[in-house]
Amino acid sequence: MENKNVYKEERFDSFLNKTIILSSKYYFKKNMNIANKENTIIDNEDFSRFLQGFIEYDSSLVDINDIELGIELNSALSVGGLTPSVASLIRVKKETDLTVICMVRVRAAGFSYEKEDVEIMFEDAKILLEHGADGIAFGFLNEDGTICEEDTKRMIDLIHSYNKEAVFHRAFDVTPDAFEAIETLIDLGCDRVLTSGQKSKAMEGIDLIKVLNNQYGDKIQILPGSGMNAENAKMMMNYTGVYQVHSSCKNYKTDTTTTKNGVSYSYLESPHENDYDVVSEELVRKIVNSIC
Repeated sequence: MENKNVYKEERFDSFLNKTIILSSKYYFKKNMNIANKENTIIDNEDFSRFLQGFIEYDSSLVDINDIELGIELNSALSVGGLTPSVASLIRVKKETDLTVICMVRVRAAGFSYEKEDVEIMFEDAKILLEHGADGIAFGFLNEDGTICEEDTKRMIDLIHSYNKEAVFHRAFDVTPDAFEAIETLIDLGCDRVLTSGQKSKAMEGIDLIKVLNNQYGDKIQILPGSGMNAENAKMMMNYTGVYQVHSSCKNYKTDTTTTKNGVSYSYLESPHENDYDVVSEELVRKIVNSIC
């Protein structure tokens, strides 16, 4: 009889070496082909700064063989993610069979945009979709924090015209009324919403996430994110009934040229002022094992 634990470890080693190193946030989903095309190994340092995603899990699964990887592609993860380069999308699609959701966000800070910014975001979304993106993560708000229905509907329609997935990101968490916001997203045809339950960390907003999933989970996918890790991912899933968890599995790597001669390009606080953020393979292993 095959040793299932040995099989899982061998498959997981391959999974990490060829695929998980691509992302600094990622998701797993049932029954997806996770093999890297032509067994090409992608360099961690090239991609871990660009990619984020979410973990998707069916509580009936107990074997990593039934888990899939997909990624959300970004630049500038330090500010929550901005629109990635087309070149990074092309390379990911060329080198892997992964599902890739691309962030469309033109700047840092909030989500109430000038008209010029909005038009750039639509151009970005169209270009990314035409180059193989499997979906777009986005968020448009009015100045009062309510969802900008006109721009949101327009973006959803654009994404769906390519038969791709529309994901409303954590702009949702600064809306004044979560129930009104999610009902608006459902009415507009959004496929998925990323949320921390309108708290800084998802575990702090776990009760709202549970209510949202219970009331609306059959109409829109609820994706908890912010502060998810191996210690709390399964607890979140079991308590709320969701089957997805957004996780960063973040670590740091030093660039010795960040600060020289009194000139600094640092963007992280001490003790990481000379570092940039990358994916931690160890944390990936831990979170996968915690939900299997």
